[in-house]
Order: sequence, then C-alpha cells, then structure tokens
Amino acid sequence: MKLLFGLTLTLVSFSAWAQSGEETGIKNTINQLFSAMRNRDTVQLRDAFAPTAVLQTIGKGKDGTQQVRTESIEGFIKAVGTPGKDQLDERIEFGTILIDGPLATAWTPYQFYLGTQFSHCGVNSFQLVKLKGIWKIQYIIDTRRKEGCQ
Repeated sequence: MKLLFGLTLTLVSFSAWAQSGEETGIKNTINQLFSAMRNRDTVQLRDAFAPTAVLQTIGKGKDGTQQVRTESIEGFIKAVGTPGKDQLDERIEFGTILIDGPLATAWTPYQFYLGTQFSHCGVNSFQLVKLKGIWKIQYIIDTRRKEGCQ
C-alpha cells in the first residue's frame, strides 16, 4: 500500500512539475510579446508569433456597436516598429492558463499605457501552439475599453 501511495504521489508531482514547466514557457512567450512592444523590437515581436497567426480586437465602432476587427500580424509589427516618443506599455496579469498537449489558452487582463498616460484596459485571450518545442502565439483576441478599468 505504501508503494502504491508513493508511486501515485510521484506521478502527481511529475505531472504538476511538467504543467508548471509548460506554463513557464507560455508565460515567457507572452512576456516576449510585451517586452518587444515596449522596446519596439520587431525581430523579437515577430518571433513570438506562429507563421499563420491571427490578431483580432473587439471594440465599439464609430456607430457605437460592438465590432470585431482583424489586423494583420505584419501591420501590427510595422506599427509597433514605427518610431514614436511614447513607450507602448501593456501591463498584464496572468489569469487562467489551460494546456492540452501542443495547445494552450491564456487569459490576461491588462491595462495599456502610452508612456505614462493611461489609454485603455481589457482582456487578452491567447491561443498558443507548441511548434518545434517552442510556444508560439497563434491567435489573440482582446477587448478594449476605457470604462471599468481599475
């Protein structure tokens, strides 16, 4: 009985350790994205994404209705790499991370600042894929709002 308990405890511990290692890789990739934005580093930024990545935003259009806008990754990288006086500072908190083999989902509430000036807040929903042993961002959809920010 002690052997069975010990074996079960070892397997549970290994599974938790493996999950924790995967979560670290996922967080590193997401943090790479935001570090690249702050530094306007287009090489590091491009490296965070999978080759067929998709970027979408949910927000209000000019008519006040909710809309989903799709932005090309190349357009996003170009915008981030365009010199500007203000740092692009997205401050996130890691919420839920779910993993199933080479697929992961991460939920990250955020507040966005241009330099020191608050701009907006919302939530990022990331879908990541593990390609050649490295977590890459396949899909981001986020919300953007100015109200209800903490």
